[in-house]
Amino acid sequence: MKKLLIVALLALAGGAQAESTAAKKELVAKVLQLQQPSIEQAGRALAERPAALMMQQAGLALQTRVAADKREAVGKEIQADIKKYLDEAVPIVRDRAVKLAPSTIGALLEEKFSEDELKQLISLFESPVGRKFSQMNGDMQKALVEKLIPETQGAIEPKVKTLEQSIAKRLGLTPAATARPPAKAESK
Repeated sequence: MKKLLIVALLALAGGAQAESTAAKKELVAKVLQLQQPSIEQAGRALAERPAALMMQQAGLALQTRVAADKREAVGKEIQADIKKYLDEAVPIVRDRAVKLAPSTIGALLEEKFSEDELKQLISLFESPVGRKFSQMNGDMQKALVEKLIPETQGAIEPKVKTLEQSIAKRLGLTPAATARPPAKAESK
């Protein structure tokens, strides 16, 4: 009789744990739903990063490699290429980020947060202050990046050039050979 009672209690405890897990999964899904705009923004930023870098490099190349009378036309062509890339790449990366969120962010939330903490997080996200903060995410990131790039560019560009030269040397390429092909590849 005592063994039967212990088995019944263990079964109940296991059932309660399963309900907790199901409830926790629902809470995690709700957090992911509320954070979807931020997840999409992260995907967008990731897709835009190479385009921004190429645009910056193209701007430098326009000044040094393209005749002054052709710069505006070539610049517009490059902008059109960048726009085409963004129109194609952003939806792919953004949608994939949303699909990966449950198995990545969701798994971390489920592991690191209790049900009560997830409920508190949802309350925060659903509050007017939480919504306002979430809506500002893109603007806050943009403001930071706009200041960060010019402030670090001088320190980082020489390091990038050193890295490019080191890689070119290891590959047996001449500096002139490494300067031309990436410019062509980047404008496509």
